[in-house]
Amino acid sequence: MDSRSYFERSAVTIATLSREELKNQIKGFQGAPKLDFTDDYLDRISLDRLRHILLAVVLTCRPHG
Repeated sequence: MDSRSYFERSAVTIATLSREELKNQIKGFQGAPKLDFTDDYLDRISLDRLRHILLAVVLTCRPHG
C-alpha cells in the first residue's frame, strides 16, 4: 500500500472512532514511542486532539518498505 493510501485509510478509520475507542487505542498502543498519558489528561483534551495524537503515532510507526 502506498503512503497516500495508508494515510487516507488511517485517517478515515481514526475519524470514525469514539472518544473511548481513541483513548483505548492510545493507552493500549504497543510500540515506539511509548505513550504515557493519564486518564485525566485524555478526558480533558478535545476529540480532535485525541485523533491527532493517534494518527501521528500510527503514521510515525508505520513500517517502511
